[in-house]
Amino acid sequence: MNQGDFVVHDTHGIGVYRGIEQLKIDETIKDLLVIEYANEARFYCPVDQMDAIQVYVGTGEKKPRINQLGTNDWNKSKSRVKAAVEEMADELIALYAKRQNLKGYAFSPDSSWQQEFEDSFPHEETNDQLQAVDEIKEDMESTRPMDRLLCGDVGYGKTEVALRAVFKAVMEGKQVALLVPTTILAQQHYQTALDRFKKYPVSIGLLSRFRSKSDQDKTLKELAAGQVDLIIGTHRLLSKDVIFKDLGLLVVDEEQRFGVGHKERIKQLKENVDVLTLSATPIPRTLHMSMIGVRDMSVIDEPPAGRRPVLTYVMEYNEAIVKDAIERELARQGQVYFVHNRIHDIFEVSRKIQKLVPEARIVVAHGRMTGQEL
Repeated sequence: MNQGDFVVHDTHGIGVYRGIEQLKIDETIKDLLVIEYANEARFYCPVDQMDAIQVYVGTGEKKPRINQLGTNDWNKSKSRVKAAVEEMADELIALYAKRQNLKGYAFSPDSSWQQEFEDSFPHEETNDQLQAVDEIKEDMESTRPMDRLLCGDVGYGKTEVALRAVFKAVMEGKQVALLVPTTILAQQHYQTALDRFKKYPVSIGLLSRFRSKSDQDKTLKELAAGQVDLIIGTHRLLSKDVIFKDLGLLVVDEEQRFGVGHKERIKQLKENVDVLTLSATPIPRTLHMSMIGVRDMSVIDEPPAGRRPVLTYVMEYNEAIVKDAIERELARQGQVYFVHNRIHDIFEVSRKIQKLVPEARIVVAHGRMTGQEL
């Protein structure tokens, strides 16, 4: 904890951490954590009771409201949240129960084009990939709306599995929405889809801030008219002005990266369409729902042929090690992705890296850049 951080005390609620002070209590000097509450009231917490305090974690940039000491304020907040969580759980269970009883669209068995499309995949599929494809197709051909979670590490071939489901849906005249959490990922999936579907009459649209307003408006009109088969987009896809003519499949990449508001809209979209969720890092709730059978689950555990295991080291920042790692990667004509967590000094970090490795060509990208800059 740093001074000035928002913290949460189990009993007293949200306050601001003001550091450690020493006080003499019963002839003993004690270290006390100081938390400031509303109206400059201060609470002194003995260090041996610090497990009652956690750093505040919130979503968005809005600052939390500080609680008042000696009031029922914090208990009321906890009760409201508990009620909201229970309501959300009830809604989810109701939604899944409704989906179990709904009759969805039953897709036809594979066409000859489907076989041809799958055979054109330039790599050797793993057994796990093939099994996942079979499980997804079985779901799509059933009258019960599919709700399947596809888990697999990055680079294990989840996208190809999803594209086979997309192709199956499109060949039957249904529209498909592929929802992704970031602009860059949307662009990446768009390029992959263009490449995989280039031999087939599949119309692909993209909705993200890399597209101008006029391009987005044109895509939306074509989507509503049924002229777009596959639409790939960020949370822009969840806006009220996005209307489908005949949506048959929703693919959600990394669902846990979307906020609560976005999830509400996803929930409305998926009421009676087939849903496939992709995840490299399934959050426990999603995983739990799969385990207890609310959702079905396919797992790709097997790495593609020739794939080497990813090496991960956790250590204190060390310039010599960073320099060595980058130089090794450049020596094999590879690329390096250096992630920094603050925009305000990202260019300073870039300059430091440039000093360490003068031969590297470095570019900086961050979330506040315009689509054009990115």
